[in-house]
Amino acid sequence: MSDNTLHDAFFTLHRGLPRQGPGSDATSRRLLDLAGPVPVRPRVLDLGCGPGRSALLLAAEAAARVTAVDLHEPFLDELRQAADARGLGDAVRTVRADMGELPFPDGSFDLVWAESSVYSIGFDTALRQWQRLLAPGGALVLTECEWTAEHPSAEARAFWDLHYPLRTTAENCAAAVAAGCTVRGVYRQPESDWQEYYGPLGERAAAADPAAPGMDQALAATRAEIAMREEHGSEYGYTGYVLRPADAHWRTRPERAADIPAVRELNAAAFPTAEEAALVDALRLDGEAWLPGLSYVAEAADGTVAAHALLTRCRVGDSPALALGPVATAPDHQRRGAGQAVVRAVLDAARARGERLAVVLGHPEYYPRFGFERASRYGIRPTFDVPDEALMALVLDGSRDVPGGTIRYPAAFGV
Repeated sequence: MSDNTLHDAFFTLHRGLPRQGPGSDATSRRLLDLAGPVPVRPRVLDLGCGPGRSALLLAAEAAARVTAVDLHEPFLDELRQAADARGLGDAVRTVRADMGELPFPDGSFDLVWAESSVYSIGFDTALRQWQRLLAPGGALVLTECEWTAEHPSAEARAFWDLHYPLRTTAENCAAAVAAGCTVRGVYRQPESDWQEYYGPLGERAAAADPAAPGMDQALAATRAEIAMREEHGSEYGYTGYVLRPADAHWRTRPERAADIPAVRELNAAAFPTAEEAALVDALRLDGEAWLPGLSYVAEAADGTVAAHALLTRCRVGDSPALALGPVATAPDHQRRGAGQAVVRAVLDAARARGERLAVVLGHPEYYPRFGFERASRYGIRPTFDVPDEALMALVLDGSRDVPGGTIRYPAAFGV
């Protein structure tokens, strides 16, 4: 049997299905929300668009001008027909192209979008090749299949190592940072997203003619994939990422021993009293609270410390979590992005370590830009009185089983 025969059988099996991978309109909306404010009529590049479910949603609900790319012309035909039927023909342009060899100039798009398609070229390759396409302030929105179990079974590993070796959320976050990105949002897709894909595909497989050329192999592969999900679905899943190129104006890095005096001086200068500087020093001496590699600085152009952000170990209920703070920016560097850059960097470092949850007590108009939400939404509460909107939490890995309970801060906080 030729590769073309199997290829044709595979696409016959998938033709006309609403999705070509796990997803849902709700997930697309959530990812769009995580991407933050976008320009009026944003320019969106939808890569590996398939029949265009995401492209149509973005055109209809975000008033986006969508360039939808796929190698399979029948998918593009389906998308054009659906766009015309919905009155979106002028908003959706289809291009037959390889997502690894894109013909677009640098800075052409506000969002580069790829749901269930990055596997075609690989997560790292996508990050390396697609960042150039972003206009200033633009974002990459990708979904990637990855391990969700700490110790996947031998059966699941054997299956995925053969098809597409998986990594963890922490490993993918680390890869994003290594590629020069900062993580703006992580979203673990629900099981219902898999059902939206496998439900119609399973029905199609049940009705297919196994005697058609190549169909027996296509059916065997499809049924093996669905069976793997049924038996080992708790071990892996799809996760959505919203990524942006890191701010090139500020070099961020972990604190070094030589930085300690400068960090102390910066905290003393940034706040009305020396209490925050003393708090950092006290936390540094607390072996249970201090986490090497999670005290971060942003450097000014001359190499001096312009901003500092600290994460230390706390607990929410019986679960480990992180407390963000103090966060300080030198007075002569305030309102220039140094503080935001160092906060994003230390949160990314926490994600790359596999940390799940961070809490902050701070300004409710500042910290939501990093993804923080009211902690009370998750049943997280302090031991002292504080305005509800001032205590916030951030789920670092996008997981759904967020621990709730009372926050226990390190002793140095005095609460």
